[in-house]
Amino acid sequence: MADLAFNPFDEETRRHPFPLYARARREQPIYPHPGLPIISVFRYADIQAILRDPETWSNRFPPPPGIDPEKLPPPSMLGQDPPEHTRLRGLVNQAFTPRIIRRLEPRMHAIAHELLDRALEQSEVDFVEALTYPLPVIVIAEIIGIPPQDREQFKEWSDAAVENLGNALFAPPPPDRLKELGRLLEDMGAYFTALADERRRQPREDLLTGLVQAEVEGSRLSRDEMIRMLVLLLVAGNETTTTLIGNAVLELLAHPDQLARLRAEPDLLPSAVEEVLRYASPVQLDPRLATRRVELDGHVIEPGQIVVNWLGSANHDELVFPDAERFDIGRNENRHLAFGFGTHYCLGANLARLEAQVALAALLRRTRSFERLDALPLPLHPSIVFRAVTKLPLRLVAT
Repeated sequence: MADLAFNPFDEETRRHPFPLYARARREQPIYPHPGLPIISVFRYADIQAILRDPETWSNRFPPPPGIDPEKLPPPSMLGQDPPEHTRLRGLVNQAFTPRIIRRLEPRMHAIAHELLDRALEQSEVDFVEALTYPLPVIVIAEIIGIPPQDREQFKEWSDAAVENLGNALFAPPPPDRLKELGRLLEDMGAYFTALADERRRQPREDLLTGLVQAEVEGSRLSRDEMIRMLVLLLVAGNETTTTLIGNAVLELLAHPDQLARLRAEPDLLPSAVEEVLRYASPVQLDPRLATRRVELDGHVIEPGQIVVNWLGSANHDELVFPDAERFDIGRNENRHLAFGFGTHYCLGANLARLEAQVALAALLRRTRSFERLDALPLPLHPSIVFRAVTKLPLRLVAT
């Protein structure tokens, strides 16, 4: 059996990973990367078992080789294990309530239609710039309580924060990148500190006020914890949803029969979004650190080794999803792992689902058709974590 020779940075693999994922599930479901303390995991059952066991598989990672840990920012809630993760999640759960999301739904519809008004006037647009990026940015900014005039800065920070997310697992970042990230976090920290001080003086109905006031069993967020929480929510509430909406448009264009079915049966929109999450998962990987010696499918994994759980592969596992390589907007029993599983299940999953449904409903209602302007390869997101494109030129024909 030939070695899988899996290179996560290979452009062709990033664009079309599913044949390699299928081969990995068959031949090397546990794949040690030569020369690295990293093991890739590809099967649904293995990945689900890892994600549900935070004692064995930690979310706290050591710094990359050669990097001074003192020069790295402290981890956010995402980089914590229970009980600290439980405390932080409990605090943010009080502020990130379904009521806030429901209250914003009419506003989401209004934003989507305003953006489409401008896009349809132009007819030919970069759909990322026209809708998939501004909608989530505006929504998460309004949820947090960011003033409208600061949204562009907000987006720039988000882009810079995730530019190389996950890449350091396989290739240590250059020192300049770490300095740049440090400056970015300082700038964001100063901004959010000033805004939080303002909310203490003048509370509002927004997430930032909720974080300032949040308390669980006498515990409050420290200043640094609140800043890291806001940075995490900024990135999670923006990048993944932008990718989800863009991937939905691409898959509907690639499967015209499913697009026609969705136009004819708009009630399928929620299941269509779930199928996009499964078939074209915005987040492709979710790493963990082994805390003890453990055997996985006959492979011994030592403490300190990193396992990279390929969610994009798990969501195509034919043992879980019948006819897994078929894009089916009416698929039932869609138990995908696109939002992770267990302790670190995505806090904003329902927000992302709702935004994608709102965006697609508006697009389908306002257009008679939409199509790619050309067949040129679309530019990929620089982070291997995301299966995303950064531009999507479309021609829109209004109803």
